[in-house]
Formats: sequence, structure tokens, C-alpha cells
Amino acid sequence: MSDVTQHDAFVRDFVSTFNAKDADGLASFLTEDVTFSAYGDKPVHGRAAVIALWRGVFANFAQVRFETVHQAVNGDVVIAEQIHGLALAGGKLVPVMNMAVYELRGGKIAAWRDYTNPAYAASLLQA
Repeated sequence: MSDVTQHDAFVRDFVSTFNAKDADGLASFLTEDVTFSAYGDKPVHGRAAVIALWRGVFANFAQVRFETVHQAVNGDVVIAEQIHGLALAGGKLVPVMNMAVYELRGGKIAAWRDYTNPAYAASLLQA
């Protein structure tokens, strides 16, 4: 299996893991020193901190349904257009468009950046 095929499948598996809302399940995909940046917030450094962040996110949402629309691989970089389906308790699942960039090292995610419009996402969730 080529690196392109492996990296493509690896990131798709990672994204599908979010649907279980299992923050600990994300750990095997991340390097110990991973850096996560999202929506203009300060970067989060280290696997334990990233897991803690997602544990909090999962606790805040009744539903999480992430899916990949398009994905491209170039060496150890994977760029993915995604829909982050999020629902607050009692709310409907809203589609938040997202672009993610993953940098892989040693078969795991070493850097991960999510880009979206947080104001638009908040307006969808409040509707």
C-alpha cells in the first residue's frame, strides 16, 4: 500500500473516530507532541492536552457527526474538506464546513489545523 493510500485511510479513520465522541480513542492517532490549532484559538500542545480539549467538546454536544467531503494527500500532508455535524442538547444537527490540514510524522498526526468561520458556526448552532 502506498504512503498516499495509507495516509488517506489513516486520516479518514481518524475523522470517523469523532462520531463515537470518545476522546481517548483519538490518542492512537496523535504523536505525543502533537499541536492542534483551531478557529484562531491559541494552539494546544501535547496529546494529553488535545485529548482533554476534545473531552470537553464532546461533553458540550449531544451529537457529533464528522465526515470528509474531499481529501488530498501530498507526502506527509493531508488536506481535508469536512463537514462537522454538531448538535447541542435539544438542538438539530447543523453542518459546519471545515478545512483541516494534518501533518503526519512516523504514521501519526504531529500537527493539525482546523479552519472554519466560528461566528457562522455559532449562528448555526443558535438557530
